[in-house]
Amino acid sequence: MQNLESLDVSGKRVLVRVDYNVPMQGGVIQDDTRITASLPTLNKLLQGGASLVLMSHLGRPKGGPDPKYSLKLVADALSTALGRPVQFIASLPGSDETLAAVQQLQPGEVALLENVRFEAGEEKNDPALTAKLARLGDAFVLDAFGSAHRAHASVSGVASQLPHAAGTLLQTEVDALDKLINNPVHPYVVIIGGAKVSDKLLVIENLLPRVDKLLIGGGMAYTFIKARGGMIGESIHEDDQLDLARRLLGEYAGKIMLPTDVIAADAFSEDAHTQVVPSGEIPDGWQGLDAGPDTVRAYTAALQGAKTVFWNGPLGVFEFAKFAGGTNAVAEAVAHLGAGTYSVVGGGDSVSAINRSGQSSKVSHVSTGGGASLELLEGKTLPGVEAMK
Repeated sequence: MQNLESLDVSGKRVLVRVDYNVPMQGGVIQDDTRITASLPTLNKLLQGGASLVLMSHLGRPKGGPDPKYSLKLVADALSTALGRPVQFIASLPGSDETLAAVQQLQPGEVALLENVRFEAGEEKNDPALTAKLARLGDAFVLDAFGSAHRAHASVSGVASQLPHAAGTLLQTEVDALDKLINNPVHPYVVIIGGAKVSDKLLVIENLLPRVDKLLIGGGMAYTFIKARGGMIGESIHEDDQLDLARRLLGEYAGKIMLPTDVIAADAFSEDAHTQVVPSGEIPDGWQGLDAGPDTVRAYTAALQGAKTVFWNGPLGVFEFAKFAGGTNAVAEAVAHLGAGTYSVVGGGDSVSAINRSGQSSKVSHVSTGGGASLELLEGKTLPGVEAMK
């Protein structure tokens, strides 16, 4: 990929696609990792004498303005993080009003556009919108790794219209994840959690031949447990993935680890009654909502001595504090593996857990891209990455 060194940005207006799709609740940003992750690129461009026009999306608006998904609060947070004013431009990104506003920017000044997905043509990679967005800058930098797997107007579309380069974050992400695929140092341990096997099937299939151990947790574990004849009560599972789970268990029996015990609940609720039971003996009317203590010990032990570790997805219903113990334990274990281990954490809940543990600095790399990370690890080509070559 072309990097920032290939762009002369002095006195130029640089259009930067960032990923500020931050978790928001009650008008409060819950985790600013994606904002702070963009600062190295922004500071480098500003030090080079550029003015910056930042584009991002937030949430999933239906191709039109929706106050719930406005980036106004993000502009305020970015201003604090960047240590300089950030102008928020509330008009649609492709409008003449937005163009007029950014044309007034002076070197060293920063503007954040309103949610680019308010434009109906964004996700369609509409050529007309691409042309309008390209008017906003003299050069383009893609630093939104979390959106690099999307062939959208603001991601790969604009790159075809302007001199372009990959930002520091995008380059770092691609390099970090490449180490998980090409010649990883062994022993190599992967922890995969989350609700559905189908969501991460391709990652599992692509990584299994490369890893020494694959630790499976979260809701997807119950599909595997049922596939080998276990009783899973009312636990979430996918019947249409049972044959696949049986095949993987047969082919990679020595690599795949499943929970041996779980914390079962009589309802999907923070206030549910709970009991610890063997993972294949969950009573009718009960459901597994977290890894049990024996599983936590076994998974922690399996991580010891690993030289390469990748973790994506929670081991339980992380949203409920009562069922976050397994996820938090893995966060602690990964953080304490030491300098001799190359460790990567990706996925919203996993990132939140490692951040809450206060030890994210002890992990080699915390990925900002959920879907993009997974697609890269599936072996897919990312449109945004290709556009930077």
